[in-house]
Amino acid sequence: MRDQEPGTGRLDRRLSTKEAAELLGVKPETVYAYVSRGRLGSRRTPGGRGSTFDAGEVEALARRNRREADGTPRPGTELSVRTRLTSIDADRYYYRGVDAVELALGHSYEEVAEWLWTGMLRPGAVFTAPAESVEAAVRAVDALPEHTGTTDRLRVAAVAAAAVDPLRYDLSEDAVLGTARTLIPTFVAALPPRRHDRRFEGSLARRLWGRLSGRPAEEARLHVLDTALGLLADHDLAASTLAVRVAASARAHPYAAVSAGLGVLEGPLHGAAGGLAHRMLLEVLDLGSAGPVIAEELRAGRRIPGLGHPLYRGEDPRAGALFALLEDIPEAVPALDAARDVVATTARHAPLHANVDLALAVFTVSCGMEPSAGETVFAVARTAGWIAHALEEYGERPLRMRPSGHYVGPEPPQPLPVSLPLPLPLPAE
Repeated sequence: MRDQEPGTGRLDRRLSTKEAAELLGVKPETVYAYVSRGRLGSRRTPGGRGSTFDAGEVEALARRNRREADGTPRPGTELSVRTRLTSIDADRYYYRGVDAVELALGHSYEEVAEWLWTGMLRPGAVFTAPAESVEAAVRAVDALPEHTGTTDRLRVAAVAAAAVDPLRYDLSEDAVLGTARTLIPTFVAALPPRRHDRRFEGSLARRLWGRLSGRPAEEARLHVLDTALGLLADHDLAASTLAVRVAASARAHPYAAVSAGLGVLEGPLHGAAGGLAHRMLLEVLDLGSAGPVIAEELRAGRRIPGLGHPLYRGEDPRAGALFALLEDIPEAVPALDAARDVVATTARHAPLHANVDLALAVFTVSCGMEPSAGETVFAVARTAGWIAHALEEYGERPLRMRPSGHYVGPEPPQPLPVSLPLPLPLPAE
């Protein structure tokens, strides 16, 4: 069977349900089960009651099934999801086809976010939050223990902001964009200020600065922060972004989808990696050399934070952009030298390049910020990308992000387990 793709002028081979079932070696009912689980796409037959299936997609699924049946892992092991947002090619990455580094260097974080969300720039875009949302988030976050971490504070802020938004279940594009433009500034407003005030004016980077540092907001440092926010806004299907898309696939509202991303971001291999790099740089500065610090990390069986990235052969382009900006800030020179020492020391044995976590650590150390500051920047920045991915997922078939488990346990049916008697309590002495 052949079917013409509308608007492409190209004939694509389509299979009937029977043909797809034969190719997959399953019953027709199983074919439709694959569709409901998001493993296979289908198209209704024009004027008919059946469905057709893309032959290439069916063949790919058949190959995956064969690999899973013989226990062979799938190459890369990643879930492939079509997206118009971010592409990574060699040692560059792009937002909607535009070089992300150039975009972040030349535009504010708010403008970068608008580009991700809508494919249009809004020069001078400013995000503001309604007083009710900010007040609810601030009250909830202020009630937390003083030692509470950044992602915990932001998750609580998201719940509080959602609770006062009666329209949170409206998943139309305009409603979701409205949520995005208010949730991000609500996050920033809810964070404890470092300068003993709750003033909330200017660009998002300027407002965030007061939550990260007690020092004056000099323009060069603000530019680094604003650029970092833009660079970190999205990065394809990182673990936290995949969690957001799974939540959005189940039609969780944007606040809940972002909360899912925050839960994953907290891991030491994701958003929290910047704090580990921050502490490492402080040790290097204290000892005057990266050698003993690297040796201790390796002796403890830990990976060196801030080095290497699975998607880039060379230096992370986000790190290169931030390092170039930090070179123009005299106070950042010691931390920059420490970072270069870390890279050079490690390169004697492993060809690892700096990633964005190391660049963020140079920034946070040189600005006298807390180790958690990098995680805060990461979380606030990535919220824009999470919303963009949630918007895409809301336009897809519900619950398609439902992979099938490859069961390897005991062959069913097994007999019911036998209950063991509880041990008797010991007699009192």
